[in-house]
Amino acid sequence: MENLWNDVIPYWNEEFMEADETAVRKPTITAYPANSKGAVIIFPGGGYVIRADHEGTAYAKWLQSIGLTAFVVEYRVAPYKHPAEISDAMRAVKYVRYYADKYGIDKDKIAVMGSSAGGHLAASVSVHYDKKMYEDTDEIDKESCKPNATILCYPVIDMFEYRHDGSRQNLIGERALHSDKELMSLYKHVTPNTPPTFIWHTSSDQAVPVENSLMYADALSKVQVSYEMHIYPIGSHGLGLADSIPHVAQWKDSLEKWIKLNDLI
Repeated sequence: MENLWNDVIPYWNEEFMEADETAVRKPTITAYPANSKGAVIIFPGGGYVIRADHEGTAYAKWLQSIGLTAFVVEYRVAPYKHPAEISDAMRAVKYVRYYADKYGIDKDKIAVMGSSAGGHLAASVSVHYDKKMYEDTDEIDKESCKPNATILCYPVIDMFEYRHDGSRQNLIGERALHSDKELMSLYKHVTPNTPPTFIWHTSSDQAVPVENSLMYADALSKVQVSYEMHIYPIGSHGLGLADSIPHVAQWKDSLEKWIKLNDLI
């Protein structure tokens, strides 16, 4: 485990640390090395208030088992609000790219992955990579934060009709401006330069409606960005590897094939 930032952490608030050290400790990144040129940076889900281990470490160990180097990011959550979270996500991509030689990976084979609110964060850096969310702090920040591919597991995408209330409140606040909701409704910001994307969801998800994934896929389709999407008929929210539901657990096999198709491994 390494600190994501060096001396300067944008939007750092020491009072938050004193209030709840577990939730808002300094952002870190943990590597799970493998003999591969490809890497996946993982943002665990948790409604922007926690970081679920079954969507972080569990993913990393599985990716490592199929030959991909994985990184799990402990990004900031509530009481921090935007843009602290996306700053950590951008920094994570820059960090992995800066230390590519150290980990034996290719700078052009870096994917981001996230579930639920972590999926929102992965999609955020995939569509907003060209926006200046914080001032450069060191040499690492000179690297590009644009991912080469995106992996979304039952992601939060919309901040309007199909929103997840907890994620929206924790990220941009209960009284968020319309412009903030627009900015964080990520399907609205997909362009032809958005990275190719793998998406999976369940149609029975009651916490984050499947429309979130459908809207993102539709936006990708309209600008002819390559994507693969799997919608499963059963399963609640937050399944992670979904080993308890074999039909849904097929997403891992599909993802492995997609990773190979996109030359990440």
